Amino acid sequence: MKKIAFILFFGILFCSLNAFSQSEINQMDAQGKRHGIWKKNYEGTTQLRYEGTFEHGKEVGEFKFYCEECKDKPTVIKKFNSKDDVAEVKYFTIKGKLVSEGKMKDKDRIGEWVYYHEKSNNVMTRENYSNGKLEGKVITYYPSGKITEEITYKNGVKEGEDNYYSPEGVLLKKLLYREDQLQGQAFYYDAFGNVVIEGFYKDDKKHGLWKYYKDGKVVLEETFPKKDK
Repeated sequence: MKKIAFILFFGILFCSLNAFSQSEINQMDAQGKRHGIWKKNYEGTTQLRYEGTFEHGKEVGEFKFYCEECKDKPTVIKKFNSKDDVAEVKYFTIKGKLVSEGKMKDKDRIGEWVYYHEKSNNVMTRENYSNGKLEGKVITYYPSGKITEEITYKNGVKEGEDNYYSPEGVLLKKLLYREDQLQGQAFYYDAFGNVVIEGFYKDDKKHGLWKYYKDGKVVLEETFPKKDK
């Protein structure tokens, strides 16, 4: 009889504790704003969708977001700073590998963002944002760490030089953008840095005289736009 009473007592205690713990999450404050620990599952499943803490409707501390197939590995982690509303954000693959990281204010990316190569932890791209738009140099790297491309953005569009390099660091292409379109002189080089093609772009299209080289000598010239025969 004592054994049955003992089992019943701990059964009731466990249920009470579980009910209490459940009542501590997904709560609202007096103004109807989310407050305290919140956890949400995908509808009709036990898969967690997100978990984090609110302070009178405001996200604070660390939030984790999951995909429907993620199990216990989040695909996004955000750490909120209540002082300036800026969040440190990290994106992951479904297997937990870091894809990219940077900062956000509301829904806008700000400052430097870094992207990583798929099969290593080496940096693949560095770029900068201002009010959610690309600003300044975007640099892409080979897995070895050498630069693949350098291109400049202004207010979210390409503006300035766009340079491509070989894995050995040799300049292969030198282009120029104005308001997101190819404009101006263009040079293409071989693996030894010799010019093989030079010409001019206007409004994203070849324009004027284009020259093609072999062994340092012009072997072909073309003028654009081409006239219909």
